[in-house]
Amino acid sequence: MPQEEQTPILKKIAQLTDVLRERSALLSLKENLDTAWELYGESEDEELFVEVQQSCQELDRRLNHLEILNLFTGKHDKGDAIVTIHPGAGGTESADWTAMLYEMYMRWANRNNYKIQVMDLQPGDEAGIKSITLEISGEYAYGHLKAEIGVHRLVRISPFDANKRRHTSFASVFVYADIEDNIEIEIKPDDLKTDTFRASGAGGQHVNTTDSAVRITHLPTGIVVQCQNERSQHKNRSSAMKILKARLYEHEQKALNAEKEKLNSMKQDIAWGNQIRSYVLHPYQMVKDHRTNCETGNSSAVLNGEIDIFIKEALSQKVYAQI
Repeated sequence: MPQEEQTPILKKIAQLTDVLRERSALLSLKENLDTAWELYGESEDEELFVEVQQSCQELDRRLNHLEILNLFTGKHDKGDAIVTIHPGAGGTESADWTAMLYEMYMRWANRNNYKIQVMDLQPGDEAGIKSITLEISGEYAYGHLKAEIGVHRLVRISPFDANKRRHTSFASVFVYADIEDNIEIEIKPDDLKTDTFRASGAGGQHVNTTDSAVRITHLPTGIVVQCQNERSQHKNRSSAMKILKARLYEHEQKALNAEKEKLNSMKQDIAWGNQIRSYVLHPYQMVKDHRTNCETGNSSAVLNGEIDIFIKEALSQKVYAQI
């Protein structure tokens, strides 16, 4: 069988193996729970009751994880993700909202034992973040996070407004598959324009005194990527090329799918009418996903990284931009 025919079969086998492994762990946990519950019924030991409660919570978490595993059907779902967050209209407010979203995804990644690497960060002029790109590594990182693509809207009393007025802020989240090295994406050296500059930052020892930051422009497409997080120009260039490869892959996929192009073009307008999710902190507490109507009143938990309910609903209904 040719290699190109083997690859999708091997990936499907790997996915089914993951599901079977998780199912086995789930059955083992249930057996332990049944045993603990029987022992509690005989002794009514308080420590056993706490153990039963914890086992129930773990069983629910793993069952939810198994349900999500069955929803992964995309070509690159099992791989890593490159996430970029940009503020929309709103100045300092939106830059602060971008920083809040970054914290949310970082906490979500930590909950799922994913590795996080900041590839590029441009701080806001007064507060927050002007732009951030990070790599989230781990099994099915991209499969989960592709459901987060779109505009996110925040409503709150602004901490930057002396009159304590309510403000609405927007930020866009883009998620790209971290393409495996064996996938051919042709990048001709003559098509690249590379600029180096000094990294920006808050000051002190973290600001480079040499031109270590790298910006790469892909001339045929106009795609611009940059990386300034490392002190080494070589490492920054390597990271920038990694981002460029992922974005060029997405660019090629969009060219093959007119409907996908329409969805992605909608993401560019970071303002009213295009948000996928609203986070309301005043005058009431609510987070609502407008694609699925999934909502919760516990906005603090969501901002603390508990976003799996929204991811699961989006994957179930396949309302995300499929890349």
